[in-house]
Amino acid sequence: MKFLHTADWQIGMRARHVGPAGGRVREERLQAARRVMEAARDRGAEFVLVAGDTFEDNAVGRVLVQKVADILAEAGKPVYVIPGNHDPLVPGSVWGHPVWSDRSDVHVLRENSPIEIPGGVLYPCPARSKQSGEDPTAWIPREGGAGIRIGLAHGTVGGIHREEPDYPIPRDAATRAALDYLALGHWHSTSTYPSPEGPVRMAYSGTHESTGFGERDSGNALLVEIDAPGATPRVTTLRTGVLSWRTIEEDLREPGDVARLRARVEEMGSPADTLLEVRIRGVLWAADREELLRLEDLVASRFLFGRIEASGLNPAPADENWLSGIPPGILREAAVRLREYANPGATGPRPEGASPQMASRALLELYTHVSEQRR
Repeated sequence: MKFLHTADWQIGMRARHVGPAGGRVREERLQAARRVMEAARDRGAEFVLVAGDTFEDNAVGRVLVQKVADILAEAGKPVYVIPGNHDPLVPGSVWGHPVWSDRSDVHVLRENSPIEIPGGVLYPCPARSKQSGEDPTAWIPREGGAGIRIGLAHGTVGGIHREEPDYPIPRDAATRAALDYLALGHWHSTSTYPSPEGPVRMAYSGTHESTGFGERDSGNALLVEIDAPGATPRVTTLRTGVLSWRTIEEDLREPGDVARLRARVEEMGSPADTLLEVRIRGVLWAADREELLRLEDLVASRFLFGRIEASGLNPAPADENWLSGIPPGILREAAVRLREYANPGATGPRPEGASPQMASRALLELYTHVSEQRR
């Protein structure tokens, strides 16, 4: 048996968090879906499993549903799809669209009922609500069905912390149900779970195209090969995503650190396909203010999407160069006092509420204003 395991396409995702780049992000999700189907053909997969969340929600437009159905049909072989918690099987869902009855090779699995597949039997676990505290795989019998036994489910494997019920799946679910492989969806990073005996029999494929910053290993599909019932699955990760979501975290301490950070960003490849978030904290020296502005311009202009998070950045308390450029008067006096209050080691009296953190933020705002007036 050889098949392709994919999940969490979330077609129709708004991607508002990346502004104008959202259009490209949405389009790449469709293109990545086509690459998944192409990989299934090129690698000789006998069928494709889609483990839920094909759509962002049940409110996506009918035209988009039609487009996804057409893409699934491009595999040219059986495709088995279960609804996930983003697109659960409820009245008025995307699965009520008439297109699903027009695609003989695309099978939307709506029941907890085993079905025959090439080489064995498939146990689907479709989601019927946004949330559930019940194990979706609990119904799968340990015996029955000829050939290789495959499970298809959407939920959270034990050990992944969640505040609310989220279709919990035990870490030994595949072993408990005597499955040769359990194809999972819901989490966007590719993850494999070895059985107590050693072989990997349960895995998240992860989303086929990354959806945001912080995803550990997304943009993949999994090719799974199993020689016989009980044999060790061979699981191969296939890259299907194009976009790169990069996060750089930097702690600025010394003069020149901003220039070094800018040089690092300058060297990054594939900017047209990269969404970049730069998080900086620490201290900003007066001489580096111009470099920070250059970094902001670079990040905003070169990449598909770029932003700088600098709320943790404060003016260097010991750097008095910029103070000397402020004309004598109330503004300079305010700057001097804020600099004193921003020093956590200061022992003198301070006004109520003037914590070092609050004073540092106010000092940075003043610093920024003064620097901009000099430009």
